[in-house]
Amino acid sequence: MDNLQEKTPDNALDTASIQPVTDWETRLKENEKTAVSPLPKEEPVANPAAADKTGKVPPGKNKKPTKKEGNFWSFILLLAFCTSAVCGVYLTMKPGMTCSHETVKEKPSFSFNTGNKKAVTEGIAWIKVRGVIEEEEGSGFSRPLGASYISKRIRDAAKDDRVKAIVLDINSPGGTVGSVQDIYGEILRAKEKGKKVVALFRDVAASGAFYIAMAADQIVAEPGTITGSVGVIMQAGNVTKLFDKLGIEVTPITSGKYKDIGSAYRPMTETEKALLQDMVNDTYSQFFAAVKAGRPNVKHEVLLEYTDGRVFTGQRAYNLGFIDKLGGEETARALAGELAGIEDPKIITQKTEGLRELIFAIGSGMESKNLTKQLQTMSTPSVAYLWAF
Repeated sequence: MDNLQEKTPDNALDTASIQPVTDWETRLKENEKTAVSPLPKEEPVANPAAADKTGKVPPGKNKKPTKKEGNFWSFILLLAFCTSAVCGVYLTMKPGMTCSHETVKEKPSFSFNTGNKKAVTEGIAWIKVRGVIEEEEGSGFSRPLGASYISKRIRDAAKDDRVKAIVLDINSPGGTVGSVQDIYGEILRAKEKGKKVVALFRDVAASGAFYIAMAADQIVAEPGTITGSVGVIMQAGNVTKLFDKLGIEVTPITSGKYKDIGSAYRPMTETEKALLQDMVNDTYSQFFAAVKAGRPNVKHEVLLEYTDGRVFTGQRAYNLGFIDKLGGEETARALAGELAGIEDPKIITQKTEGLRELIFAIGSGMESKNLTKQLQTMSTPSVAYLWAF
């Protein structure tokens, strides 16, 4: 033992300083507890200028934004973005006060304001009729569409003292009976208020489109325009064979034997066909009367021959007396000015769409028919002044 002590280096630990094993384990456990909960660190100084001489930041000078404050500023940024987007759309879509005939585009008479009425004292309103004439379905997030919208445009033009003539720019195969007659009636009322009306036929102006033109004072068409198709069509679908394959059966409960006439869920009887034919004939007689009243110079035998549903060209229509001039946009504009007594007439913009309608137009473009509406359209008979094939 003495030998071992003699070999021990001078820098060796003193045996007296060695702690018992139990004390060493106790201290180790205390250190572990301290490591689990370390002392709080000092927050980094985000703003060095706010620190005092000791290097510490006074309370409140380096405070981070709360969640509520972050939401508030996010809302402000979103509001600013929406406002700038709406203003951009407004400035982009807003046309000038007036436009000459050379600048007539897809919508020559749409504007957010009526403009300075002193800029153009007298002129013409240019109203377009495009596609099938009917009442289109929409929602609360849609702008007005369809026949009622066209009728409103005509009413607005009739109320405007600056408007002396109206040009109906038509490119349509026709439409439903009620919608066509609504527009036809508005044209007649505009004429009663002293407005001159010129109809311009584009590629197609058939059936119901031809009907509304009968209320105009003069009609202009290109030689190759497809027009005519004076008549009525009613189509009733039948899905009985399809339902038989699928095992579907529909049982109607009606108050009368003709209540479900034209139903797509059962064959039509001969008596029902006769009743519907009588209704179609009555509707056709109204069409024929409108053509006869609008084209009094057409010979009676020609009227009878060419109102059987056939279509013909603008050149043939001109030869028969159904239209007054061959030409296009410039011919129609000059003719409207001539009838109204205006030399070199200008297009007068109308207040037809506001910012609200423009924003809601986004919704109308996003709408689509669901399966229920498609089946309803297919199974519901409709009577139309429409060129369909």
